[in-house]
Amino acid sequence: MKFSFFHLMPYPYLPDDFDTRYDSSALTYPNANFDPKLGASLYSRYLDELEYADQLGFDGVAVNEHHQSAYGLMPSPNLMAAALTRRTSQARIMVLGNAIAIRGNPLRVAEEIAMLDLMSGGRVDSGFVRGIGWEYFAHSVNPTKSRSRFDEAHDLIVKAWTSEEMFSWYGANYEYRYVNIWPRPVQSPHPPVYIPGAGSTETMKFCALHRYTYMSVYAPTRIVRRWFDGYRQAASDLGYVADPEKIAFSVPVYVADTDARAHAEARPALEWLYHRGLKQTPQMVTPPGYMSPGSLRGVLMSGMRGFAGASYEDLLAAGQAVVGSPSSVTARLRSLYAELGGFGQLIGLFAIGPSTHEQVTRSAELFATEVMPELRPLGVAEDGPPA
Repeated sequence: MKFSFFHLMPYPYLPDDFDTRYDSSALTYPNANFDPKLGASLYSRYLDELEYADQLGFDGVAVNEHHQSAYGLMPSPNLMAAALTRRTSQARIMVLGNAIAIRGNPLRVAEEIAMLDLMSGGRVDSGFVRGIGWEYFAHSVNPTKSRSRFDEAHDLIVKAWTSEEMFSWYGANYEYRYVNIWPRPVQSPHPPVYIPGAGSTETMKFCALHRYTYMSVYAPTRIVRRWFDGYRQAASDLGYVADPEKIAFSVPVYVADTDARAHAEARPALEWLYHRGLKQTPQMVTPPGYMSPGSLRGVLMSGMRGFAGASYEDLLAAGQAVVGSPSSVTARLRSLYAELGGFGQLIGLFAIGPSTHEQVTRSAELFATEVMPELRPLGVAEDGPPA
């Protein structure tokens, strides 16, 4: 099992009347509520936490991209990854990921990831995401073109990384007369690719086809199991057994010295994340045309709902967060491992909403020293290596 420390870099200072006055923390939430002085302090603190995770022995430190939102303050994850190349030495630097479908110039992603790979000595993992519905509105991109733009941007970036000769590109969404990136990445044929999935059958098949890592997002365990099984089935349809390391379970994790303390501290943090940070209207998440009819049908049939009505106890019971002492967290993650049919990577969100720096670092310390060693032997293929 591999373990990563994932950071959203949230802006936790929402006003007291947020719940009644605003319908989302993104897109329409006025940026007058952002205090630049607090923001500067948060960036410094959050980078310290990611760097500390490297010192603790996490296999990866992960950042991602979001726009016009208090939920996550990283419109450019590549900037954060660049800072991490100079202050970390062992952990993979995981960009999970660049929202290539809303980029007007995806070739810049190819160039920047290549630079990061060189700067880090070949430690970069490159995630590609489609972006959330509100981010299409924020960039004036038609959400019905999301899948087409994503697929073409992906193909362009991978060809740019791997081609040793100049080429031209004329596609439905992007045109380049000259593609000849300098520099090229260190890793061959290119940095490992991660794709987060939220139920789209196209994403499962896409990951299986390219042998990419399939990564879950917030959802109850029973739904994540469907996603993982869908990815495993897509791999089987292509004639191979999916390597557990290509299956990544992402979940908020909070560890404290005792169960009582963990729950007392985690409750407000998780309630902020699910009820305030992730507060959004349905049309902001999945605008018409964003998902194919088949994928949308699958999501609706799964019973996936919003987070507003889920209590703290509901979230824990559904496996949407793992909280407790080291022994309790270890036991719960073993249980989730079995319920999900196995996975080879755990991507933990340790910095949750309004958690303090001291709480985040203590949680990461306890996880790294007492939980990781117990779970490390998991995540190995039982039927031998993939075909």
